[in-house]
Amino acid sequence: MSPLLFDPAKDDAALLAQLHRTAFPDPWDKAAICELFAGPGVFVYFTPDGFVMGRAAGGEAEILTLAVAVAARGQGLGRRLLQSAAAHAASLGAQSMFLEVGADNPAALALYAGLGFARVGQRKAYTFSGADAWVMQVKLPLSPGEKFA
Repeated sequence: MSPLLFDPAKDDAALLAQLHRTAFPDPWDKAAICELFAGPGVFVYFTPDGFVMGRAAGGEAEILTLAVAVAARGQGLGRRLLQSAAAHAASLGAQSMFLEVGADNPAALALYAGLGFARVGQRKAYTFSGADAWVMQVKLPLSPGEKFA
């Protein structure tokens, strides 16, 4: 299934909260997700098994979260969600995209590297587990295949 653009006026954010709960030890609830939607440039692409939330403003985009149900991991869904988000952000005028990822998350690091993201910074003890996070950036449009540094 191709990711769909979430419409907060008609789609239920409880679906996103449920998906986030399956993917993270400290998940966002429906109220937190709705609060993020109130911000400028926020968008979500989703499927029944995952979603990506991003925002675009001032020529840049940021991935706020990427949640994929455990049973759906390793099947390319995260890649499809990120590609949808990047294309949408570019259509909104973003020329680059940023995200933060736990340095202790090899699967996510491989996914992002495979899409051309490169490490541009670090946040100490940033994740729920206390691990450092890497700030990563890619120029839009995506150019998959670059190697992770």
